[in-house]
Amino acid sequence: MNRIVLARRGEAAVEARECTDDGSTVGVDRLPAVDLPDFVREHERTPVRWVWDDTTRWYPALLAAGVRVERCHDLRLAHALLRRSPFVDQALLTAGETGGWDGLQPVTAADPALFPLDDPADRLDPFAEHERHQVALAAAAERGRLGLLLAAESSGALVAAEMTHAGLPWRADVHERLLTELLGPRPAPGMRPATLERLLVAIRAAFHDPGLNPDSPGGLLRALRAAGLPVSDTRSWTLEQLDHPAVPALLEYKKLSRLLQANGWNWLDSWVRDGRFRPYFLPGGVVTGRWASTGGGALSVPTQVRPAAVADDGWRFVVADVAQLEPRVLAGMSGDAEMAQAARSADLYQGMVASGAVASRADAKVGMLGAMYGATRGESGRLMPGLTRRYPRAIGLVEAAARAGERGEIVHTLLGRGSPVPTGAWAERPVELGGPGDAGESSAEDRDRARRSWGRFTRNFVVQGTGAEWALCWLADLRNRLWRLGGPGTGNGRPHLVFFLHDEVVVHTPEELAGAVVEEVRRAAAAAGRLLFGAFPIDFPLDVAVVRSWADAD
Repeated sequence: MNRIVLARRGEAAVEARECTDDGSTVGVDRLPAVDLPDFVREHERTPVRWVWDDTTRWYPALLAAGVRVERCHDLRLAHALLRRSPFVDQALLTAGETGGWDGLQPVTAADPALFPLDDPADRLDPFAEHERHQVALAAAAERGRLGLLLAAESSGALVAAEMTHAGLPWRADVHERLLTELLGPRPAPGMRPATLERLLVAIRAAFHDPGLNPDSPGGLLRALRAAGLPVSDTRSWTLEQLDHPAVPALLEYKKLSRLLQANGWNWLDSWVRDGRFRPYFLPGGVVTGRWASTGGGALSVPTQVRPAAVADDGWRFVVADVAQLEPRVLAGMSGDAEMAQAARSADLYQGMVASGAVASRADAKVGMLGAMYGATRGESGRLMPGLTRRYPRAIGLVEAAARAGERGEIVHTLLGRGSPVPTGAWAERPVELGGPGDAGESSAEDRDRARRSWGRFTRNFVVQGTGAEWALCWLADLRNRLWRLGGPGTGNGRPHLVFFLHDEVVVHTPEELAGAVVEEVRRAAAAAGRLLFGAFPIDFPLDVAVVRSWADAD
């Protein structure tokens, strides 16, 4: 499959250099930027991989022109992966512009302009960077795994841009009604909604403090202490433990205030246009490879407003999420046959109970979360010996990752995403414990605490990161399966992804294709498992719902 490397040139021109996989140049075209959509559309008739500095700089304008790209190589995302992967010889990536690629950030703008002013990407050479990627990949240990990761990450960038372009169907009138029911009518600027005002009166009366502002953590903390309550913070979990007549109103106030700030009328005005919520998704936005988002809080849409996500007339949402993704990934990457046997149950934790590994589902969940997140003391610590005996390969893998982290070493995911280099005094020199009362004791204890904390991070990094890789492969395959289902038009007339959150996807589909979409969602999940774990028998069962409103899937 040939590759076409694109570069912006002055005076709104684009240079397109076609090359083979071995790097040989087939041809070079220079064309006006306005002709790029037709150029891409024509070349998409045969298999091709587009290479560009950053998907967020190229793909939105193509989507706006009605052009879909099947494959790309995102140099910005690939550069970040290669720079951190322990599989890669970093000398092969080093060049005078390496710092520029290190610092290149995605763009999020409502106007999908191909030539933004003073873009730092224009000072970088995509042709040279692409060549460095090819050389580094060819020389890399585990080249196949790393190549799969690069392809999946770039496919994720295409999915992210397409989801922003399509938007999640959102009924502003329903959202308005929900806010009014919960908060009261829309208040004048600078005023609290009626429900919050009513709760405020009750809170002030209960604390005998007519000037109390519950939105001020410092003021609220002083009021709590003045009432004789021994608290050190104002978090909701802390307040729930208190016995005071103000607590119920205060908890309700905090919950509704969060809703107002995160998804209130200002959010609705800013992020919903033409019946669509269009946030910006950022693949690889978290060091583990999980996605982040900017604008609109796409990865934390609360259940209170999800009834406003309503499919178009004649359409449905297919909502799917995988049960206990990370424990299943741990079983697969460690090759732990006993845990894989437990995972054959739709509920892995219940499967652990059935195997006799633990006494209850609650024990299974607490124990596994402790193993993966480093909470190996207390109740989790009590369960660890039994889990280690029953699942030695799985528990051994996360324990080894924790010890490596504590030594300041880099760990990596199944496909080769590397963990960050640890920083701090503990990572720069070994701990030298002094005797009792030694002046160096406190410093040594601090370093030891930091070391253990980093070990908890690396313990989870290998599992969460590999879970993100499974999800990327699921997304990439599902995207193409949905396209092949067909439908009217070349874009949003077909079934298409509109939302993704770690282990959950939402597909917007014509109602008559909903059944076929369900099947393809399941097949893509199974294919992702085979792609990462081969013939190892690990299952990824899905909870799937076909609904008119996203809220109905809960």
